[in-house]
Amino acid sequence: MYGKNYLLDCEILHEIRGRIRIKSRALKYLGIHKEEITSQLMQVHYIENVSISNITGTVLIYFDASSLTGENIVSLLQNTLNTYLVDIYKNEKKDTSNKYLIERKLQEESPQEIIKSIGAAVILLLLPNPKRKLTGIRRLFNYKTLSTISLALPVLKNGIYSLIRNKRPNTDTLSSTAIVSSIMLGSERTALTIMVLERFAELLTVYTMKRTRGVIKDMLSVGENYVWKQSENDTEIARKVPIEEIDKGDLILVQTGEKISVDGIIEKGEAIIDQSAITGEYMPVTKRTGEEVFAGTLIKNGNITVKAEKVGDDRTASRIIRLVEDAAFNKADIQSYADTFSAQLIPLNFLLAGIVYVSTRNLQKALSMLVIDYSCGIRLSTATAFSASINTAAKNGILIKGSNYLEELSKSDTVIFDKTGTITEGRPKIQTLKSFGKNMRNERMLALAAAAEETSSHPLATAILNEIKNRGIAIPKHQECIIKVARGIETVVNKSIIRVGSQKYMEENNIDSEKASDIVKGMQNRGEIVIYVAKNAELIGVIGVSDPPRENIKKAINRLRNHGIDDIVLLTGDLRQQAETIASRMSMDRYESELLPEDKAKDILKFRSIGSKVIMIGDGINDAPALSYANVGIALGSTRTDVAMEAADITITSDDPLLIPGVVGLAKNTVKIIKQNFAMAIGINSFALVLGATGLLPAIYSSILHNSITILVVGNSLRLLKYDINR
Repeated sequence: MYGKNYLLDCEILHEIRGRIRIKSRALKYLGIHKEEITSQLMQVHYIENVSISNITGTVLIYFDASSLTGENIVSLLQNTLNTYLVDIYKNEKKDTSNKYLIERKLQEESPQEIIKSIGAAVILLLLPNPKRKLTGIRRLFNYKTLSTISLALPVLKNGIYSLIRNKRPNTDTLSSTAIVSSIMLGSERTALTIMVLERFAELLTVYTMKRTRGVIKDMLSVGENYVWKQSENDTEIARKVPIEEIDKGDLILVQTGEKISVDGIIEKGEAIIDQSAITGEYMPVTKRTGEEVFAGTLIKNGNITVKAEKVGDDRTASRIIRLVEDAAFNKADIQSYADTFSAQLIPLNFLLAGIVYVSTRNLQKALSMLVIDYSCGIRLSTATAFSASINTAAKNGILIKGSNYLEELSKSDTVIFDKTGTITEGRPKIQTLKSFGKNMRNERMLALAAAAEETSSHPLATAILNEIKNRGIAIPKHQECIIKVARGIETVVNKSIIRVGSQKYMEENNIDSEKASDIVKGMQNRGEIVIYVAKNAELIGVIGVSDPPRENIKKAINRLRNHGIDDIVLLTGDLRQQAETIASRMSMDRYESELLPEDKAKDILKFRSIGSKVIMIGDGINDAPALSYANVGIALGSTRTDVAMEAADITITSDDPLLIPGVVGLAKNTVKIIKQNFAMAIGINSFALVLGATGLLPAIYSSILHNSITILVVGNSLRLLKYDINR
């Protein structure tokens, strides 16, 4: 038998020779991949028949027992399911979310609407009751009763809808029963008090959600609010219009100093554009007619006309905001548990009300059982806590796509780092220069190397060219640069052939590199990449290039350990020597080198298969598969491409690695506050139920006490708006 805690774990239910039935939670959530997985298993030579049941989460397999064992079959099944892990996980989340109660979507309400309804209810509370006492059904048709019912309509509708759709009551069902009962008993004051206090608690939650949306929109602002729209025939002067009025195909005029507000193609003009916020390139690039430009990039110099390709909701900001608000897939387990737990307690309120009424024949005492419930406080305070945390994170330049990622962060025990652009800056710099020969100085050797590398866009060439600029050295005149793929580059300076590249490139051209061996060994021990420079048949120098670690990265790793992370791993595509050097300097637990992006993703799955809660931290581009497969994928830095924003669950838009332990600490504090709210809501409301059942607490005071507790726990959640993420 195998563990049952993890999605891909398997349990052998029954086994005889050549026949085995295996149970796995993952088999319930295969979705459209069921036939594909069945086909893959059937392609195994010794498997004769496969039958998967989504309903029971089991698979029945007939196989050649002389060639395979049950253990082989289990391993084969897990490896096959591994390929579809992300889709299986999404299907499980989607299916689970459908089981939760239908609650009003508070994010669709505005604070102004709630304030108006609270104001109307308060005015009704202050107004005197009708002078004429009506009896029977006629009593329901006075202005105060009709106004109370009108204000309660959203609650009444949702409460009834939940009973019809889910066949079970929700919070609004309970509130509706209490409101209607109060009205039937002639106590509109009790009904209005319930509504005022509940709506005030909801106001705090909606206010937090709105603030969060605003902060995220500001954080993801990708252009100007107004743009210059150009007519297609160029005969009219460009008009300044709101960005919301721009459609696909419209022509936008963008000038020096302005942000481009749409993704599109340059129709006319040329400009130098800073794309660092989108592509991560720190050097501005020249863009000409026919080339693509992105929303959020800044024109440093020039004027262009852009034909809009992606506008409005197709842009990154709108897509990400929808992801953050998507309650179905991005709901945390603890939030789902809060909904489920409180939903299970709602029938208890009805049961207690029935018992109290049968025992006492007192409707007021029975009503007290309905106005006190656990669900309202638990549900609202949990939603507020997560929304406040996402707000606090966004104010610090951290985009969290959903509350589930906060909870996953709080439970994490393993952090995996990419190297280039994550642990390191992603901008190689020259660390060592060593020239050989009596008449060869370091500056001259560097200048000759720069001559060969001048037209190259390779990161190592960029390091040499940047060093030349920093030292103010002129690049000598040279002929065409010829690239030798995967080896080096060469050019001619003053009739001398200059070769720059690897040791293998030197050997291929019969250039002796032995005199540099001791120096090279020291450079390699420091994790530097060695570049050889030769003039004709003589080695004239070596250049050591390394990608320096980010500032504060070591401090960030230490803080992660203080937050309970006990396994820190480096996965990189770089050579073993460089990986080993960085892992040692950062005091990491282990490393793997020379990995392709898909190899990193497979390693993530290995960690998850043994129950590790994995955070993957990368640059969000070539690490997209690994970011998707981790429990939480974090993209660090200013890359912010579509790929980065969509592959990562959390995006840190600055280059400060201390924000990584900062957001982990925020997550742990969020879950801590939610647990505090659970304890307060359950403890105090239970006490209030006892008082109400004994008649010591009338219905109206029961409502005041219950809703005061709701406001208290929501207020406790609001403390997260002031959380210091840098502590």
